[in-house]
Amino acid sequence: MSMGCHPVIVFDNGYKKRVNRPMANNNTTKKTWLKRIAIALGTLLLILSALTSLGLWQMNRFVHTPADQSGKQQIIIIKPGKSLKGISRLLAHKKIITQDILFRLLVRHRKMATKIQAGEYGLSASMTPEQILTILVKGQVMLHHITIPEGLNLEETAKLVERAGFGTRKDFLDLARDPGFAEQLKVRAATLEGYLFPETYFFRKDTPQKKIIQQMVQRFNVVYTPQWKQRTLDLGFSAHEIVTLASIIEKETGNSSERPIIASVFHNRLKRGMRLDSDPTVIYGIPDFNGNITRKDLQTITPYNTYKIKGLPAGPIANPGKFSLGAALFPAKTDFLYFVSKKDTTHKFSKTIQEHNKAVRRYQLGR
Repeated sequence: MSMGCHPVIVFDNGYKKRVNRPMANNNTTKKTWLKRIAIALGTLLLILSALTSLGLWQMNRFVHTPADQSGKQQIIIIKPGKSLKGISRLLAHKKIITQDILFRLLVRHRKMATKIQAGEYGLSASMTPEQILTILVKGQVMLHHITIPEGLNLEETAKLVERAGFGTRKDFLDLARDPGFAEQLKVRAATLEGYLFPETYFFRKDTPQKKIIQQMVQRFNVVYTPQWKQRTLDLGFSAHEIVTLASIIEKETGNSSERPIIASVFHNRLKRGMRLDSDPTVIYGIPDFNGNITRKDLQTITPYNTYKIKGLPAGPIANPGKFSLGAALFPAKTDFLYFVSKKDTTHKFSKTIQEHNKAVRRYQLGR
């Protein structure tokens, strides 16, 4: 018969005695299990800690490591309303980043999912994901430059803007010739001819033409300082008349050193009531000018034919630069009334008609 869990002692004489052994302490058993659970939890926490550290290390490495140090810049267009998932997949597809999921985690961790701006960006795999995110959030889109040379008129400027990809020539001209728009920009003229300041500008690809024109006029207002406005009044001219005169000076010579002398000729003629006799003004008044000015053109009366009308033409014939505006306001002190091209970008200046005719025979007729 089983004796249960009690041990039995057998003596030499065969006598058996059962000895009672104390039952295992329940508290000790509980402690053992708690200890085992604590060890298991500790191990689990160590594993989780290790995994977390590995994840953080991987994320940190991703955030600060370019996908390709030798990567070239690519044009990436983020369309309005594009999701974070779509953006990250696009960047990964273009190999700008290595992990689209990690990029999304980075964006969400920094709470920037709704701050990424649409636009055209120049991004490269040589940039870190952190740099890329900063560019997207700040909206540091690509800027396209457009250079407006001195002396272009509205038509020529409109063509240049169209070629640069900033809308159509027609839309640009419609705006530049809208008296209401000119009034909004505080230009006291029917059109913006003369006020689209020649310079190099930088715009986003999606910049509206209205904003482009506004910036050109704003630049003109910066150049035409309060001191120049006071000088305009001192000379007895309006700002529009000075811009008109400057535009003629701009078209008459490409040699900046001659502009104050050219200006002196026109100022001297205006003071004497003489016609300006400027070919560029005649040309401006000819629709679809073919490049050859004729005697008939010189005889045709238009608001811009200064061989036929006295004083300044109806308005500017081009957009003058800073040097021509300065020359119109501060002409050289001369007694010259005439000039003729020497066909080497410079001119021969004369005080009398006799001297002028002699210069014409020499430099124009080769006599």
